[in-house]
Amino acid sequence: MPRYTVHVRGEWLAVPCKDGKLSVGWLGREAVRRYMKNKPDNGGFASVDEVRFLVRRCKGLGLLDNEDLLEVALEDNEFVEVVIEGDVMSPDFIPSQPEGVFLYSKYREPEKYIALDGDSLSTEDLVNLGKGRYKIKLTSTAEKKVQQSREVIDSIIKEKTVVYGITTGFGKFARTVIPVHKLQELQVNLVRSHSSGVGKPLSPERCRMLLALRINVLAKGYSGISLETLKQVIEVFNASCLSYVPEKGTVGASGDLAPLSHLALGLIGEGKMWSPKSGWADAKYVLEAHGLKPVVLKPKEGLALINGTQMITSLGCEAVERASAIARQADIVAALTLEVLKGTTKAFDTESHRFCDRVQDAYTLRCCPQVHGVVNDTIAFVKDIITTELNSATDNPMVFASRGETISGGNFHGEYPAKALDYLAIGVHELAAISERRIERLCNPSLSELPAFLVAEGGLNSGFMIAHCTAAALVSENKALCHPSSVDSLSTSAATEDHVSMGGWAARKALRVIEHVEQVLAIELLAACQGIEFLRPLKTTTPLEKVYDLVRSVVRPWIKDRFMAPDIEAAHRLLLEQKVWEVAAPYIEKYRMEHIPESRPLSPTAFSLESLRKNSVTIPESDDL
Repeated sequence: MPRYTVHVRGEWLAVPCKDGKLSVGWLGREAVRRYMKNKPDNGGFASVDEVRFLVRRCKGLGLLDNEDLLEVALEDNEFVEVVIEGDVMSPDFIPSQPEGVFLYSKYREPEKYIALDGDSLSTEDLVNLGKGRYKIKLTSTAEKKVQQSREVIDSIIKEKTVVYGITTGFGKFARTVIPVHKLQELQVNLVRSHSSGVGKPLSPERCRMLLALRINVLAKGYSGISLETLKQVIEVFNASCLSYVPEKGTVGASGDLAPLSHLALGLIGEGKMWSPKSGWADAKYVLEAHGLKPVVLKPKEGLALINGTQMITSLGCEAVERASAIARQADIVAALTLEVLKGTTKAFDTESHRFCDRVQDAYTLRCCPQVHGVVNDTIAFVKDIITTELNSATDNPMVFASRGETISGGNFHGEYPAKALDYLAIGVHELAAISERRIERLCNPSLSELPAFLVAEGGLNSGFMIAHCTAAALVSENKALCHPSSVDSLSTSAATEDHVSMGGWAARKALRVIEHVEQVLAIELLAACQGIEFLRPLKTTTPLEKVYDLVRSVVRPWIKDRFMAPDIEAAHRLLLEQKVWEVAAPYIEKYRMEHIPESRPLSPTAFSLESLRKNSVTIPESDDL
């Protein structure tokens, strides 16, 4: 018998349907009737017949015709929403779809797998798992380690040994011994009580990364989770059933307890979950719609799911990968600006200044290798720390199967990734700081020899005047965000956990800093391309002309003022998707192979700038900008 899950005024209702010939309108009325039955005042209605409503799918929010037959309009177990006419949406209402869900309208279940062993996950792998490009399976070695680890836990329970978190309470209650018959209840209570986060939920991509990383840590075999439970968790991941995880609430020691508890809450069938099929709904309904059962926690398994630095580290992976992408594209954007401002490669090369009497350029042009270069070194340093953390056991207590014992330690402390991500924010911010100064040089006619604010008929048109202000605002905001969160610590859990990392905020603000950097460079990219318009018919080098063509494929030149925000977003999207790098990279590599001897010292940024300035294969040098 088909069944549908229907959302009415914040409540989810399971509505069975005996006859597929019934209509969408019947489903809406039946859902409203059940909703009224659960309310002491009938929900404020005298009868179901007076309620006027619309019915729409949760996925995609497409409206349904009330006259359509259910067997034609909907699939079994589909999620729909009844919108009652006259209702005003509460600003606190959790929508059926999270922010950015339009990216999931094209979601396709992946066919490829990544085999996790707890030892070899890369930052690139985790980001791809977050994007839904792979499913997960365990290696045979990992399965054996997990089984051996669980045998130690089973032995502890059988022998009634007192071990923290297995047969005792948590934190301040570590000395409270729990009776054997309440050990499962202890784990459920742990997950429920620790699900105390606030704020917006993580996006599906970030929640998927969080779950994948926790699976990787469990696969190491130091957590004591049973293989049966771990395989259930993997099935949930592979079905893309993702818990409602508020972004705020972790202090980064003892691990990311609040967000990981919310993650585990959905796994046990409580709280909210999201999937591409259902949108947001009660976790038990989402799991059931995918043919899955809630996890039944065994002793130690609640603690195994929530104790670790996976929130900090998964967000840190995204930060590192996005930082790497924008850093290499910043070199290309800077090279384009250098061309428009008729700068020199003398600072990057032994050649003399060509075709002008300018002895040297401003620091924002001349010192790109030094400023951009340290950003690359910072990213490499942070990536090394994050990669180590990805493949580290961060539980407490740790289960050592080879020795048949557990040890309470401090691997859950997030100080390493917290410090690294604070450093990342400080380093990457400088790309925006120097970019904003280059935008100023492009817009200022006394510095650029171009029309003021890069537009004709200045005064009637304002051009890039306020786009530059936006860049300045983002750079100023970054200055505050770059204050290290890890210099702070507050004692928690009745002074048991008396030093914490604040790594969750370090990770979230690092991502915000990087987003601002991307947006500032998007503005510079647009400004540089607009500057080229005033220098035609001259052309720049082949790779930079390719970059110009790419930008012009999504943003037309400014002849007069127009609504600019969508153009900035389009350029930002090019950088996010690394399209700028894709069109220039082959030329950079070609130049590397042909012109740079191994013995010649040259920073990556200086190399990129030099290769982009000299890679003209079809335009005579005298026609260079």
